[in-house]
Formats: sequence, structure tokens, C-alpha cells
Amino acid sequence: MTPGDELIFLPLGGSGEIGMNVNLYGCRGKWIMCDLGMTFADPSLPGVDLVLPDLQFIEERRDDLLGVILTHGHEDHIGAIPYLAGELGVPLYATPFTAGLIRRKLEEEGIADDVKLHIIPMGGSFDLGPFRITYVALAHSIPEGNALVIDTPHGRLFHTGDWKLDAKPILGDPASAAELAEIGANKGKGTLALVGDSTNVFNAEPSGSESQVFDGLMELVKSRKRGRVVVTTFASNATRIHTLGEVAKATGRRLVVAGRSLDRIIAVARSTGYLKEFPETLSQDAAGDAAPESLLIVVTGTQGEPQAALAKIADGNHPYIKLQAGDLVVYSSKQIPGNELAIGKVQNALAARGIEIVGDRQAHVHVSGHPGRPELQAMYGWIKPRISVPVHGERRHMEEHARLARGWGVPNAIVPMNGSVIRLAPGRPEVIGHEHHGRLVLDGDVILPADGATIAARRKMAWSGLMLVTLVVAGKGRLAAEPTVIAKGVPVEEDEEAFLAEAADAAEATFKKYGMGDRRRLEDEVKIAVRRVARQWTGKKPPTEVQIISV
Repeated sequence: MTPGDELIFLPLGGSGEIGMNVNLYGCRGKWIMCDLGMTFADPSLPGVDLVLPDLQFIEERRDDLLGVILTHGHEDHIGAIPYLAGELGVPLYATPFTAGLIRRKLEEEGIADDVKLHIIPMGGSFDLGPFRITYVALAHSIPEGNALVIDTPHGRLFHTGDWKLDAKPILGDPASAAELAEIGANKGKGTLALVGDSTNVFNAEPSGSESQVFDGLMELVKSRKRGRVVVTTFASNATRIHTLGEVAKATGRRLVVAGRSLDRIIAVARSTGYLKEFPETLSQDAAGDAAPESLLIVVTGTQGEPQAALAKIADGNHPYIKLQAGDLVVYSSKQIPGNELAIGKVQNALAARGIEIVGDRQAHVHVSGHPGRPELQAMYGWIKPRISVPVHGERRHMEEHARLARGWGVPNAIVPMNGSVIRLAPGRPEVIGHEHHGRLVLDGDVILPADGATIAARRKMAWSGLMLVTLVVAGKGRLAAEPTVIAKGVPVEEDEEAFLAEAADAAEATFKKYGMGDRRRLEDEVKIAVRRVARQWTGKKPPTEVQIISV
């Protein structure tokens, strides 16, 4: 569809899920995109690391796409850029810190010269067709979290991005209540719609201030007179990294940083004017010779990622950092749903070595970067939108967000799902259609549909194993040798030889019955016969491939 004289909102990711945020706004035949994020694969996608949004809808209309505007630098908002921005062929717009992260990603992929990246100053404005976009600084867990004020011929939109309220922000200077109220008033014209973060809608309390985390971490580290203190946090949380630097200085411990993504964030933060007073770090190899009680070690791996520094440390496989009984590991992060098993594996490995573990349930070592209910209510009070459009959440989060907005006096609240075409104006907001959306996977260096044949086949093999049957046929159609059957991942370890022999007999009997008259039918019948044997032996029907070789 092509927007005419109407204002359209169309999410392609991030609505009905947490992660992979991609939102489109359409007006007068033109589109803008807000954010281009990714998410991580779950166990249903074996062998896959990253999940990307399917942009088919807007790729078919790329001539009408004016640009991609990035709200901030978290992976669920910029992570797909290195893989998809080149195909879109439109400019990107970001504030300096976010642009620094994007530039590094583009350089790592070797496409920095192919993608136009415009750096917009904090609070800056620019025009794209019928849209005027203004960045509005809000507190978050990364420098330069921004809302977007999008002025259109139909009225003003307030796209919150990820945000929170923090009375004592550590980094940055977020907009004040008075400034937000002025934005909402819009010189007496008001605000048409607020499109907003739903992540913490069930939290009855405010998210809390980063300054409180400093106090909690400070108390914890000061109390440890012996042993190393290791803190794991999200690598992108530059505010927390700053806090840890301050704790290291205040307690006299040397700061050690382990994890490439942490190094990247620190480098970009310093190059864009943040972390100005961050302490000099001690190298990882030098840390091995330092007194344990002199170290504060910051590592990646909050979610149990097997290749992250903390997992390697827990297994005793890190080349430099070795922990021992009496050391402390602090999880200065939240546990993302779905990662419980991976996190538990790492924590069990640490516990088995006598290492103490502290998380946000035992000490005040983490605050969220997303608003609780009181903060949401305050924002609605300042912006006073006529329409609420919850995004950035699972369906239950978004429905609760809409219910609360109605209770706070918002006349209209509409819950989108990925692909929903919502007309915001003119007239009453409503879903007027549904467009293609979906997921792609980054499988090695190849991008594939998440619901395509490759991933489906791999999933079947992961669940049931694989069988390969080879028939060698001579002359006009006789077997030159007994069929060969190979089974991989099929649960017949103790009786594998007998199982394979029976499967080979079934393949041979099928060949004798059908012959080479119809090659395709022969392949299908051999598959059926061999899978029948597997079913009888194991209760499973593994994917089976048949190869016929003529000699």
C-alpha cells in the first residue's frame, strides 16, 4: 500500500515481541523508518545467532523510503543495520554516540563507504519530505537515548524510543518535565499520538536512578576485604560502566575490562565526549599478577552467552582471568526471559568452584532502563496525546499499556502487531490492513528466511537425526552392491549395526519391488521403507535422503 493524504503507522518488528524494533510512518506517498534492530535466536533456530526483520514490504517501496532514524544504540534498535541497510540504499540519521556505534558496525562489515550516515546533534531537527523530526533527550541505560518528535501535516507524533525518568542522571541531560509538557502542548495544537515503550508496564514502582546503583555497588565492593570482585553487565550499558569506574576509584581497586563489546562501547563513549574521567584500566594479562583484593573486573556474559568472557571464566578457560574460592561475581543486570538455562549453567559452574554470586535480588546492583507505571503516567500527563499506540513489548505488555492509557484519559488506544497498518489520521484511528512481515536469520554469513526450507530441515535433523541411503545401480537396473545406510544423531548407539543392516535390507527389498522404471518414485519408496524401520526401532522418523549412483 502507498499512503495518500493520511498518516500511517506500520511496525515490522518489536510489536508483540521485545526486540527487533522496526517502525514505519507513512504520509503523502513517503515513508520514514524508526530504528532497525535485531534479536537473538532461541533454541528453535539451531545454529543461528541473530534474527533480523524481513523488510520485504519497504524494500519493494524503497524509492519512497526517505531515511532511517535511529533513537539510540542498543542492538534491538540498530543491530540489523550492517546486514540490511545496504539493500535499503537510504541515508541513516543518528546522534553522535549512536552514530559512532553504527560506524564501527559498518566498518566491520566493510560497507562504511556504501551507507550514508548523517550525524544529528542532540536536540537537532531535520526534514524528510512531509516529516520534520526532532531529537528529544531522555534517560536510558546508554548515552543519547532519544525520543522523536515527528511533526506531520496531520499533527505531532511523540515516538518515545526506550526511556526512563532519572532525577540524578549519570550521563547526559534528559529533557525536563517542563520541556516535555511544552512539547506535548505544541503551541496549543496538542499531540496527536504517543507511540511508546511497554517493556515495564507491569512494574508498579519507578525504574530507579543509576545513582542508587552506585551506592549499592559501592557498599558491596567496600565490604570485600579479600578476593577479586567481578561484575558482569550489559556491554552497551555505558552508564553502568561509568558507575563501575567510579566505584573502582572510590575503593582503590584497579579496573580490568574483559570483552570486545565492552572495549568497543568504551572507545566510542570516549570519542564522543563521555567517560571523560574513566580510570585507566589494567590489561587482562597483567591482572593475573595483581593481588586479588586489588581488582575490580568488568566482564561480558550477563545472559550466559557461551563465547562471552564470564562463561569462559566460569569454565576455567579464560586465558588470563582465573577465579578461585572466595572471589565474588556480581550480576549487575536483569535476566532476560528465555535465558534462564544458559545463565544457570554459568552460575552453577561458578558455584562449583566456591565463587560467591550476588544478583539484584540480594543487593541493589541494577535498575532498569525502561519506565515503570508511575513514569508512564507522568509522561502521558506531560504529552497528553489523543492516541496511545503501545509498542516495544509482548502482547500482554501492550494490552496493559493501552488499558492504562485509557484510564489516564487518553481518548483512543490502539494495539498494533507486526504488520498492522494503522491509520492515525484523519478520522478515528483504526487498523485498515495488514502487510507482510517476518523474520530472517543470519546463518553464518548467509541471510535466510526463518521459516524457510533450510532452517526447517535443520530443525528436523536436530530433533530426529539424519539418515543417508546410497544405492549403486549397474547396467539396466541391478544393484551393484548392497545398499549403504548411514545414521547420524539417530538414537541406536548400542544396536547401530543391527539397525543399519535392517534398514539396508528394507532399501534393497524396495529396490527389487520398484526397480529403476520411475527414479523419483523409487527414491520416495526407499525413504518410506527406511523411515519405517527407524520408527519401529526408535519411535522417530528422521529425515532421510536417498542417493542413486549409476555405474
